[in-house]
Amino acid sequence: MKYVDEFRDGQLAREIAAQIRREADPGRTYSLMEFCGGHTHAIFRYGIPDLLPDNVRMIHGPGCPVCVLPIDRLDAAIELAVEHGVILCSYGDMMRVPGSRKQSLLKAKAQGADVRMVYSCSDALKLAQQHPDREVVFFAIGFETTTPPTALVIKQAQKLGLKNFSVFCNHVLTPAAISNILESPEVRELGILPLDGFIGPAHVSTVIGSQPYHYFAEEYQKPVVIAGFEPLDVLQAIRMLVRQLNEGRAEVENEFSRAVTEQGNQKAKAMVAEIFELRRVFEWRGLGQVPYSALRIKQAYADFDAEKRFTLTRRSARENKACECGAILRGVKTPRDCKLFGKQCTPETPLGSCMVSSEGACAAHYSYGRYRDEGQTIATDADR
Repeated sequence: MKYVDEFRDGQLAREIAAQIRREADPGRTYSLMEFCGGHTHAIFRYGIPDLLPDNVRMIHGPGCPVCVLPIDRLDAAIELAVEHGVILCSYGDMMRVPGSRKQSLLKAKAQGADVRMVYSCSDALKLAQQHPDREVVFFAIGFETTTPPTALVIKQAQKLGLKNFSVFCNHVLTPAAISNILESPEVRELGILPLDGFIGPAHVSTVIGSQPYHYFAEEYQKPVVIAGFEPLDVLQAIRMLVRQLNEGRAEVENEFSRAVTEQGNQKAKAMVAEIFELRRVFEWRGLGQVPYSALRIKQAYADFDAEKRFTLTRRSARENKACECGAILRGVKTPRDCKLFGKQCTPETPLGSCMVSSEGACAAHYSYGRYRDEGQTIATDADR
């Protein structure tokens, strides 16, 4: 299959890994963060840590939009379904995320709320057309990848003159999160989280392009390599980062050139700019209040903004005290550092967002990495 099978070649993976081992300076440590949850899953699924030298360390970042959504925003979505009686449309990976009081959208549905899983935001738009007597709210979530489709359905709803469709907007922005991580005390002052470079997200970069990452390379002197999600993509990105660090360079390089350009998708960006504007501040689970890190619907399209159409209660929500999702999302801790991991917290009984999400670090570690920690061996695709 074009652009898939050729990027999963086991022999090539071993050759690139051998090159990384030859080029990695044994006298230093390379701490590299993969921001995107898709990369985290690829790293665990294909056994990439087993192919790297001990001094090349992968740190898992907050690149999972489900994981970083704060509990009070999830509680607000549940409130829309339960107390306002709307048809709430959500992507499937949000359904089981625990909110406060152990409530979730799936539990709310079981208790009688009209919560529906959709595969695209256009499905929610169709429901609004099919049920003109009901309020339909789309629970919009995601990074820059899923934002253009949300913008498009808002524009379509306006064109159709729909009065019963709105969007609960929770779209967040990748560059702001990276800046927050680099500015945090754990990175700049305490040295708890050394970061030498980033693997830039794939799908996000097809939309925004490689240009926004130049700021990090110039301001923080941290190299960025944008990479695809296949194992050879990730390995080649690691090799490119190691080489940059060895040469004292801090540049933006694009390994995923088959899909990512410098400027990205101009039409998609124009659509987003027409419908959305920056929020002054937005809370991220694990990162706290991050300035200019999320989008809201512009006043011109306020009729389709669920936050303006409905009065929502702002409740203070507390995390499970034993859950380490916040620290894991910042890369300060790993899933194995959480006392709940693999015991009370599993994919079947998730207590934190990092375990329930299909892109969460805990879910990836549980599915592909936990047996290695227990002294057993996993046969990876790269070995076959």
